Amino acid sequence: MRRIVSSSVLLAAVAFGLGDLHAQPAAPPAIVVLRAARLIDGTGAAPLAPAMVRIENERIAAVARELTVPAGAQVIDLGDATLLPGLIDLHTHLTGDERVHWEDALLKTTPAHDALWGARNARVTLMAGFTTCRDMGPTWPFTDVALRNAINEGLVPGPRLVVAGNYVSSTGGAGDARQFSPYVDVPIVRNLADGPDEVVKAVRTNLKQGADFIKILATGAVLSKGISPGAQQYSDAEIQAAVTEARRWGRSVAAHAHGADGIKAAIRAGVRTVDHGSYLDDEAIALIKATNRGTFYAPTLYTSAAIERPDSPVPESERVRSRQVSAIKDAGFRRALAAGIPIGFATDAMVIPHGQNAREFGERARLGEPAMASIVSATSLNAEILRLQNQIGSITVGKLADLIAVPGDPLRDIRLMERVRFVMKGGVVFRHDPEK
Repeated sequence: MRRIVSSSVLLAAVAFGLGDLHAQPAAPPAIVVLRAARLIDGTGAAPLAPAMVRIENERIAAVARELTVPAGAQVIDLGDATLLPGLIDLHTHLTGDERVHWEDALLKTTPAHDALWGARNARVTLMAGFTTCRDMGPTWPFTDVALRNAINEGLVPGPRLVVAGNYVSSTGGAGDARQFSPYVDVPIVRNLADGPDEVVKAVRTNLKQGADFIKILATGAVLSKGISPGAQQYSDAEIQAAVTEARRWGRSVAAHAHGADGIKAAIRAGVRTVDHGSYLDDEAIALIKATNRGTFYAPTLYTSAAIERPDSPVPESERVRSRQVSAIKDAGFRRALAAGIPIGFATDAMVIPHGQNAREFGERARLGEPAMASIVSATSLNAEILRLQNQIGSITVGKLADLIAVPGDPLRDIRLMERVRFVMKGGVVFRHDPEK
């Protein structure tokens, strides 16, 4: 397997020893031309076949069935493959060891351990075709901020990250990681806030420390020993306090919300996304429609199957919760699909193993979503949700050159999205597996 990387990925090694550790590989060619059997641009438009894309530096310069190849350009012929925009995942947890259940992490890991695992997970995720991810908060606060910065500075390869820094949860709620004796403390972990005033302070602290948005846990969770997933854990006033304060900073709020009451409270407060949304009902759907694309539903469907895998670290008590919610969240997705509301693409990796994010496509197909709609969800729609639609999300002239390729035609078999063989992020090729 061949990897083509820029100076943003590896320090150069020179003959006869390490040489100058500051020396770096040559920059990628200024002009790259991609050729493939077909192209899906991420907007929902009919595929282009055949297709060529010209990339100049980090941006898309031209898209057509046939393009003139400029002198000196690098041509990459992908053969019988489909070019697509780089995929976007709205719900990941990249920092941390996926073999350790999050309720055990404060006693069994360290911030450094989780940050190093984050570098590994970021690379795996990028190689799976996800060039942008929203990270929903680590157990060790702000390790995701450090990972985002390391990726941006070219120290490690990974997706473009939008990070929560530290989630906001109530005492005993879904995000309470202190699952040990009350006589034990982890002083550096301060993610619990009770009452509107404490919520406001937590929001301010997270944004001060580099968060791009705020994650609040509005209801219980499947994978926690706290309050039931169907129960609202934060009051309407507490949720509203988070949204109001985030808006003062020009930022948005993502609400972890399973239960119907918590979902509706979050929508009324003005959150950007309702993540999971397991108990989504008709009233919640009507509220989402009324926001006129101000609030979006972001389900995580493949988690049910992933939790049941033999090597999952999830304890039996939480597996029972997952089984109880599985059919309910499937019904919520079908309800949303029938109502025609936009549905964001999210996975909850690390609940699912990192790199398996694309298995979410198969779950959505199982529940009746057309392949093109799923692809639009993971590309242009998610870019809109992140308010990055002017930069990423479609293969459009002027946007950043985030492109992937899969063999064959994913409109015929959406599971081909799990077989990414080419990844370009910002004009740099990170993966290219030539046809055999």
